[in-house]
Amino acid sequence: MRANQTWITEVTLLGFQADLAVECFLFGLFSLFYSFTLLGNGIILVVICLDNRLHTPMYFFLSHLAIVDMSYASNNVPKMLANLVTQRRTISFIPCIMQTFLYLAFASIECLILVVMSYDRFVAICHPLHYTVIMSWRVCTIMAAVSWIVGFLLALVHLILILRLPFCGPHKVNHFFCEILSVLKLACADTTLNQVVIFAACVFILVGPLCMVLVSYTRILVAILRIQSGEGRRKAFSTCSSHLCVVGLFFGSAIVMYMAPKSQHPEMQQKILSLFYSLFNPMLNPLIYCLRNAEVKGALRRSLLKERSM
Repeated sequence: MRANQTWITEVTLLGFQADLAVECFLFGLFSLFYSFTLLGNGIILVVICLDNRLHTPMYFFLSHLAIVDMSYASNNVPKMLANLVTQRRTISFIPCIMQTFLYLAFASIECLILVVMSYDRFVAICHPLHYTVIMSWRVCTIMAAVSWIVGFLLALVHLILILRLPFCGPHKVNHFFCEILSVLKLACADTTLNQVVIFAACVFILVGPLCMVLVSYTRILVAILRIQSGEGRRKAFSTCSSHLCVVGLFFGSAIVMYMAPKSQHPEMQQKILSLFYSLFNPMLNPLIYCLRNAEVKGALRRSLLKERSM
């Protein structure tokens, strides 16, 4: 049977399969969103680097989140935009698999960075006197490095399991990028092991971290309610609520995507959810942190005033 298999060298990304006018509109809209994603996260990254007041563990992890968001969006969106304005929507198989690998890696890293950020807020609010000792720069660096390493290792496991499969068609991926569930449909062999590993990885990288975040914020909420100062309580709520918004958006869409029962239109559901956390979530993160965080707004204001004075 292996002798009769035709190994694919490229696949076609079907994308949104809409009318030409609709796809042109989507191209303009998504190009705008992608520009906002790069601009917003880039501004946060530059402001954190330039303002010494933001050289704290919280903003150290926020800078990593901005890098991950820009990388995550840049892995998926440019090819999607190119396919919206061209008739040739093919991608070579190796770049397709690499896109899957990077997409899984950056998604895993973002999950872990969000968990680390929740732990940072937990220590800052529940153990303020020991904060500088617990969250030393050495500990922060190790946490960030472990997040990146574990993220890429988890993606490597999926990559190895994908490459062991024979791919002989069909040549069409019903998605706007090489998402792992859509890629597995190209295999002409049993993918049960892959499906089991994906579910187990979701439990490890989504459910586990989400439970840790919820436990941290439950204890944070109790600690906030004990704060006597109204200003201190307001500042704590402002910082934590912005982080909870990001956590809810990312984990919620990812869990629905990979762990919820499939609807009658799984392909369209996958496209919408993938679009949400591939494009919308990275774009919303800077807005959430800038609009709800007084320190970031203050740092941005100081940077603009310094630029004008020069």
